Amino acid sequence: MKIRIGFGIDFHKLVEERDLWIGGVKVPHTKGALGHSDADVLLHAICDALLGAACLGDIGYHFPDTSEEFKGIDSKILLKRTVELVKAEGYNVVNIDSSLCLQEPKIKPFIPQMQQVIAQIVGISDKDVSVKATTTEKMGFVGREEGLVAYASVLLQA
Repeated sequence: MKIRIGFGIDFHKLVEERDLWIGGVKVPHTKGALGHSDADVLLHAICDALLGAACLGDIGYHFPDTSEEFKGIDSKILLKRTVELVKAEGYNVVNIDSSLCLQEPKIKPFIPQMQQVIAQIVGISDKDVSVKATTTEKMGFVGREEGLVAYASVLLQA
């Protein structure tokens, strides 16, 4: 049995007049994440963790923000394509552990839906997808609600 661990991180600026997508779920808020795609910080961190574990580079290599093909794309599509790349290398996802760092909004009510969305795309049980959240106690760019951060770790098995 061959196992691989991957880690991913992503940051996005928060701005008005954008939807806030986190973990494939539209979260009601006065600001949304700015990015070339839908800027789903959690799914991007998971993609990077998966790609890193399989030694396939990073999300920017596979889905560059200079490409019109990916402009405004739903990050659930990016995650699906990432899983296909990982599976083509002979790996299956065992589990995902992730953390969000944002001051507002509170996402606890949305976590079960995020777990279900991610699990369905990746092809694992929602019991194998962990999504946690924390604030920075109003410190830094996250605390000032200028941006948000996501971290993700994954375990792959061949």
